[in-house]
Order: sequence, then structure tokens, then C-alpha cells
Amino acid sequence: MNPYIKKVQPLDNYCLMVLFENGEQKIFDVKPYLTKGVFSQLKDLSLFASVRVIAGSIEWSNGIDLSYDTLYLEGSALTSTATPF
Repeated sequence: MNPYIKKVQPLDNYCLMVLFENGEQKIFDVKPYLTKGVFSQLKDLSLFASVRVIAGSIEWSNGIDLSYDTLYLEGSALTSTATPF
């Protein structure tokens, strides 16, 4: 089982910085999802910025969500040039 999300922060260029309960931080690129179904709504930057942690996963204000498994498995480890939480 992958760790739950503790904190999320929207970044430029449709990316998210995600802090997991195990202390790992990853960058998740949402751009590949923006052409798929309801995720195209996230092209609206104000909607994209509304992301929040809900029950260990993330959700936007319109109800679109992504699982902690997806974010953990597909996220990239935080690089030394990225600003941590």
C-alpha cells in the first residue's frame, strides 16, 4: 500500500508538489491528463489552484480527484532544485 497524501501545492505549468505521510515529496505533472475527459476542466488555472487534500488523496473544487496511488507511482522524486514544503 502506498502512503497517503499529507499536503499538496499547485505549481506552475500544471504540476503539483505532493508531500506524502512517509515524508517523501514528489512532483506530479498533470499536463498529460488535461486532454482526457473531465480533466480538461483543469486547464482553468483558478480551478487547478483549488486542489486540496481529501481523505489522503487530492480533489479539486469541482469534484475531480486523483488517487494517492497514481500520484505516488507516477510522481517524480523532488529534485534538489525544487523548493520543498
